[in-house]
Amino acid sequence: MPVRHELDRPVTRTGPSASAGDSARRVRPPLAAIVVAVAVLTGCGGSEAVDDGPVPPEEIEGVETFGELSQDHVDGPVDYDQDPPVGGAHAAVWQTCGVYDQPIADENAVHSLEHGAVWLTYDPGLPAEDVNELAGRAAVSTHVLVSPREGLPSPVVASAWSTQLQLDGATDERLDAFLATYVQGPQTPEPGVTCAQGTGEPL
Repeated sequence: MPVRHELDRPVTRTGPSASAGDSARRVRPPLAAIVVAVAVLTGCGGSEAVDDGPVPPEEIEGVETFGELSQDHVDGPVDYDQDPPVGGAHAAVWQTCGVYDQPIADENAVHSLEHGAVWLTYDPGLPAEDVNELAGRAAVSTHVLVSPREGLPSPVVASAWSTQLQLDGATDERLDAFLATYVQGPQTPEPGVTCAQGTGEPL
């Protein structure tokens, strides 16, 4: 077994965390169709949410950053210190970026973060219209992952390599600032590497 690198504890936290919703329900089937519709609309001059330019991290309230993290490739599950994880040892194959209506493996998602992806996890009880808002962010970016996850500390959590933000929901105004700053941002260990053609088939 490879030796895991110890993750540093958070060194910055600039705002309060939101509480996760108590209910849980499955994402409604129309999500796949809405993802396609959003992609078509944004291709015709729609949302530019992740193209507004980076924001200084200190101006995004609530961002947590973490220390140096292992980039080792390992086989099998990894016990991460953060939930959702923000980096560390991971699978040799990344998760193909896009929208998923089922949970995805941490070890593959972490590899995507290494390539500069932002992983948007949401409580399964999030209203369908909010899930569609998140799907729209993936439709306009090659490096955004969206997937449901049980037990989140807030309704939506945005994770980049060594960086995380708990959000009140899909319409939280901090979301677009986080995406603009951290999608292929300066924290990326392997900038310019694809998030396509990995494992998984997004909607």
